[in-house]
Amino acid sequence: MKVLVIGPGGREHAIVRSLLEDPFVTEVHAAPGNAGIAQLVPTDAIDANDPDAVLALARRLESDLVVVGPEAPLAAGVADPLREAGIPVFGPSKEAARLEGSKAFAKQVMAAANVPTAMARVATDLDEAAAALDTFGAPYVVKDDGLAAGKGVVVTSDRGEALAHAQSCFDAGGQVVIEEYLDGPEVSLFVICDGEHAVPLVPAQDFKRIHDGDEGPNTGGMGAYTPLEWLPEGFVDEVMDRVALPTLKEMDRRGTPFVGVLYCGLAVTSRGLRVIEFNARFGDPETQAVLARLRTPLGKLLLAAAKGELDGKEQLRWSRNSAVAVVVAAENYPGTPRTGDRIRGLKKANALEGVHVIHAGTKLDEDRKVVSAGGRVLAVVALGEDLVDAREKAYEGVEQIHLDGSQYRTDIALKAANGGISIPGRGINTATAKEQA
Repeated sequence: MKVLVIGPGGREHAIVRSLLEDPFVTEVHAAPGNAGIAQLVPTDAIDANDPDAVLALARRLESDLVVVGPEAPLAAGVADPLREAGIPVFGPSKEAARLEGSKAFAKQVMAAANVPTAMARVATDLDEAAAALDTFGAPYVVKDDGLAAGKGVVVTSDRGEALAHAQSCFDAGGQVVIEEYLDGPEVSLFVICDGEHAVPLVPAQDFKRIHDGDEGPNTGGMGAYTPLEWLPEGFVDEVMDRVALPTLKEMDRRGTPFVGVLYCGLAVTSRGLRVIEFNARFGDPETQAVLARLRTPLGKLLLAAAKGELDGKEQLRWSRNSAVAVVVAAENYPGTPRTGDRIRGLKKANALEGVHVIHAGTKLDEDRKVVSAGGRVLAVVALGEDLVDAREKAYEGVEQIHLDGSQYRTDIALKAANGGISIPGRGINTATAKEQA
């Protein structure tokens, strides 16, 4: 099977890496890729958001499967002409990708499917925004309605800051969704969908804020880990029954079946399960941690979804190890990141037992050296016997990497490793990851 992966980032590097371990996959190409992907497979420098360019490349390569990674190509409709040409594609249509492209649309779908989510209002001007903020009270949650690379959300107790974010969205010609604040820990669950059937991957938790202790502005994600030993028994089944499958049924009823990854961003609150958001693709950096543990062949799974042949009862195989991913970001991220700096120590990090480095914002300079080319530059991923072990290995890997001005969080998976995750109404899980293993 020949597979073409579309995208330049960390999730695409993780996908390519997993595909190369699949005995059913004979050839992998990527477009446009990054420095890390280019070390593994051939890459093509095309515009990933151009449907015609992607179709032409897939035809030239005689691809048996196209995997569209990022949200922007999906929102641009890259998957549509591929399907029309009869090429299996893993990724939703432009219309189905609105589940991520418009938070207001996602709320409409959830309401129609009776999916539990935060109460929300859509605001198109400052007066409507102010009224919505006053209705829900602090902490205030204000979301840009459109795509924002994971950084279009402000959660604050400062009403002025909330209004300022809303105004910036209005100034850009958009609208905002203002929600009630959801208490409790957050969980990410990827669900593989073929339009009718669905298979869940394992839950993960990511860290959105730039600094330790969940301080500072939101980012696209500074790290992640899996498994989540603190989740209540039956959690994944509840998500499938109350969230994923009803959403798939509603999308199919609308004539826009969802094929690809339904990313369920969830909160485990004092009032039970609630959906924070949907994404229409693999999330970054959770993908890096989740796929590190996957033992079921990824290519065969994604092809079955693309062809509408998914076995909704299939039990995927997973490593018993824990996985931790720590993002190394550029100076000034999540603002305008510093780029073009040489990255050293990659071979040393990759040589560590149980550790591998996933590239995100990287490229090769004219001397064929790896340099930074984005905000989130790398993710160091480690597998360990438990979270304590995986954390130690991941941070040992981070210490091998040298990038001027770089930054990373030191507390990825720390609370979980220490048994300190609290679920409202259930108390704190006092068992450590080692005790649970």
